[in-house]
Amino acid sequence: MSAAREQLPQERYGRSADQAADRKLRITGSVLGVLFLGMLGWFGWYYVVDSRISAEMIKFDVVSATEVQVHLEIRKDEGVLGVCTLRSRSEDGAEVARKDVRIDDPADRVDSVFSLRTTAPATSAELLGCTAR
Repeated sequence: MSAAREQLPQERYGRSADQAADRKLRITGSVLGVLFLGMLGWFGWYYVVDSRISAEMIKFDVVSATEVQVHLEIRKDEGVLGVCTLRSRSEDGAEVARKDVRIDDPADRVDSVFSLRTTAPATSAELLGCTAR
């Protein structure tokens, strides 16, 4: 017995419509991919370059049932003033304190401890974010 042919005869059925569709799909996908990468780069650049103030919460300490102290390390351009938002939560996740603290020190690196008055006993504190003024 002879071996079966694995390929269709060349040009017997004409050019496949799938090949044209595949080419259009590849071109469309490439264009969309380039646009997506450009948009991702734009947002990344905006986030890194435009961010003139950033902070990190070093630690927090629950001082009493009505007070939490938060230690922040703030990095910023020299002379930039800003505002950082702090929040404290109770054991069940409810917000028991929120405070916007002003960063008025003109230095480029600031270590500060801020006090939050709580409405109920707190179990955690967090830095929500900082913005330049």
